[in-house]
Amino acid sequence: MIAIGKYNKLRVAAKNSQGLSLTDGTEEVLLPFKDVPSDLNLGDDVEAFVYLNKDGSTVATLKEVLATADEFALLTVVSVNDDGAFLDIGIDKDIFVPKREQKKPMELGESYVVFVYLDDFSNKLLASSKVDQFVELENFDFEEGDAVDLLIVDKSDLGYNAIINNEFIGLLYHNEVFSVIEVGQRTTGWIKKIRVEGKIDLTLQPSGFGHILETKDYILEELRIVGEINLGDKSTPEEIYNRFQVSKSAFKKAIGGLYKERLITLSDHHIKLVK
Repeated sequence: MIAIGKYNKLRVAAKNSQGLSLTDGTEEVLLPFKDVPSDLNLGDDVEAFVYLNKDGSTVATLKEVLATADEFALLTVVSVNDDGAFLDIGIDKDIFVPKREQKKPMELGESYVVFVYLDDFSNKLLASSKVDQFVELENFDFEEGDAVDLLIVDKSDLGYNAIINNEFIGLLYHNEVFSVIEVGQRTTGWIKKIRVEGKIDLTLQPSGFGHILETKDYILEELRIVGEINLGDKSTPEEIYNRFQVSKSAFKKAIGGLYKERLITLSDHHIKLVK
């Protein structure tokens, strides 16, 4: 069955007055001539995105869309009316966000993280910026310490909310973010803590023994080159991150280990290599 709002593996079955007919073996959908590449022939297999056109007919495109059904994505508002806003997904048909699905009123030209979904009643693609309604709150498929894919959703008083693996939601606390991050940014993060109530704390720094070893090696290599580093126990998290891209906690564990191994000497703001 051909899935609307998704990419489908289809075969070019026939040519008609409007374009090419694509089939999954059971159903057919039109690929209009304007979207037909010159090297596409009968019998070829394609990955086609299927959606409802402006006139309500089902059509396909080979263009790369910015979001498919059941995905979170950063999309830009291209028009606004009394009923809602329309977002660009890279094809002729924009996605509608009803007013009731807007976390805050959307403005022309602004970009928002939304969840794209197929409306059960109209069979049309819609979107919502109320992303909390579309995340899973249990049955996590990761553990503390695991690396995950993050999509930054918005900024709050506590930090940055982020979608995890296109399925869950977690929080990056302000005091643990040492680099510039933006809404809509995709990045790698790590699961810091899974709380009893199902809330998830995130970090942009890998944790664990292996990461401490990597940080120790990095600091040692720097010291062998320069002999002394102007960082220590009293240095700020920002100073440490700007130099080594690690949290202060990871830095202190690494230099503590080097000190115990008698490889370095320490002071509040300096590290020296033992000769």
